[in-house]
Amino acid sequence: MIETARTRRKNKDFEIDGQAYAFDSTTIDLCLNVFWWAKFRKNKGGVKLHTLYDVNTSIPSFIHITPALVHDVNAMDAIPYEKEAYYVFDRGYYDLKRLKKINDIGAFFVIRPKRTTHYIPVEIRDTKHNANGILSDDIVEFETQIASKRYGSKIRRVVYYSSELNKTFVYLTNNFEISAERVALLYKKRWEVELFFKWIKQHLKIKSFWESSENAVRIQIYSAIIAYCMVAIVEHDLQLNRSTYEVLRIFSASLLDKTYIRTLFFDEEIKVQDDRKLSLNFF
Repeated sequence: MIETARTRRKNKDFEIDGQAYAFDSTTIDLCLNVFWWAKFRKNKGGVKLHTLYDVNTSIPSFIHITPALVHDVNAMDAIPYEKEAYYVFDRGYYDLKRLKKINDIGAFFVIRPKRTTHYIPVEIRDTKHNANGILSDDIVEFETQIASKRYGSKIRRVVYYSSELNKTFVYLTNNFEISAERVALLYKKRWEVELFFKWIKQHLKIKSFWESSENAVRIQIYSAIIAYCMVAIVEHDLQLNRSTYEVLRIFSASLLDKTYIRTLFFDEEIKVQDDRKLSLNFF
């Protein structure tokens, strides 16, 4: 189902050449008195949904469910890496040995380093005439022997200033060819996996479960992913020109409606237009 949805939703106008993925996890809280097998803290239970999100198609390409006690970096070992694909991680996944593994495979990563990481500059690139927020773009080596031993090669460090957020970001990547703007754009795409977690929790009901066994919890989570993929396939096949989230919202509000799907979305457009007209007349 995932592969079918990804094939249908492939975007030929995607801004990055090559396959790009964002990897992150979300914790699903469970009541420890009921879900006794999912012990997380003293009085709290939970499971983690680790997701490799295809930012090109807006479809999760790989799902890995673990107890909430499992640290995020350990889930990196389960990722089915692809050669020449891009993998975007938050700072919580900063592990030089695992990043070296990605480099050895022939794939690329973009990640925010820890604030305590120190570098020795090897090559400083000119960014004086860059008007896209790039403050620096350097080739560096790690200063400490431990970090150098774990990664063992040069790495690229990009510093980007976001005028929207009034915040400076530092990125590390093993790709020396793409522009610094592309590096910043790839990391910006990481936010889409956070939106996916938010929507799947709100609209596909994976915060409350029908049964208490571990198998039942896994089945309900996988069912939610299947439903998400089915919605994406329907949107593509019927050419609704809506985001998966928007289609899901309309479907969830019309589950018992027998109206044909195309008519359902056409009526929704008319309703939105009428609401806008009423607002304009009011003012």
